[in-house]
Amino acid sequence: MSELDVVTGATGYSGKYIAHRLLAAGRQVRTLTNHPGRANPFGSKIEVVPYHYDQPDKLQKNLEGASTLYNTYWVRFPYGRHSFENAIANTRALIRAAEAAGVRKFVHVSIANPSADSPLAYYHGKAVLETALAQSALSWAIIRPTVVFGLEDILINNIAWMVRHLPVFGVPGSGDYKLQPVFVEDLAQIATDAAQRQENVTVDAAGPETYSFNELVQLIASKLGRRVRIAHVHPTLVYLMTRALGLAVHDVILTREEIDGLMTNLLVSHQPPLGTTQLSRWLEQNAARVGRRYACELDRHYR
Repeated sequence: MSELDVVTGATGYSGKYIAHRLLAAGRQVRTLTNHPGRANPFGSKIEVVPYHYDQPDKLQKNLEGASTLYNTYWVRFPYGRHSFENAIANTRALIRAAEAAGVRKFVHVSIANPSADSPLAYYHGKAVLETALAQSALSWAIIRPTVVFGLEDILINNIAWMVRHLPVFGVPGSGDYKLQPVFVEDLAQIATDAAQRQENVTVDAAGPETYSFNELVQLIASKLGRRVRIAHVHPTLVYLMTRALGLAVHDVILTREEIDGLMTNLLVSHQPPLGTTQLSRWLEQNAARVGRRYACELDRHYR
């Protein structure tokens, strides 16, 4: 019988691509999810179970027999009962359960440039969890993606959607801050490769191209055959504009913390890129599909 791996959120975005790679390698896959009743793109190929964060015995049982646990669980922003504090507590529970279950390797998807001193709760929380994992009894690999793109992507897709529908694109501040997008399939490969390493490792997952935000918007527009007028706007006004647009699409488009993180160059790596897929080439190949529909974060994770 093939070895078992557990992937959190394999019916979601990045976890789905990790699960695809594992299945292609002939491994068994079980997923932990907050939405066990949702449609499962894998059918009977993977086992779907609830997280059970509040029931340690059940959580441990669902991890028993697993060789590797790939953790993609996190929250993008607080909403309803979902908060960064809860996400930290839940992930700590997952680490303890993995220890008790005897999981061989814990592969944790973090974020580029986390910092315990960060005023941004997202980056602070990620740093806290990296420390918790490093202090555990587990063998671990920490993967730090920059900004992930793919057909199910939120950021790149919704920039493209706005380029298709709005006459002016509001950019916070100068727009000269950088992004280094990594393809979701490259992220999955980086994660599964790291799982095979004997030593504990921390690696960035970043793509081969770096753009300023201005250049990114212009690139997307050019690949879609659109002309876009960029207006440089005060960050607070951009936030208020996205809140107003969010009411129309019933979503949280961008948080103030995300704007601050973007403008302080946190979405780039200082390591040689491990991703090989160029965003520019990918956009050429997928121009007919990117941004055709708005991708709603609330529908995907919170409703």
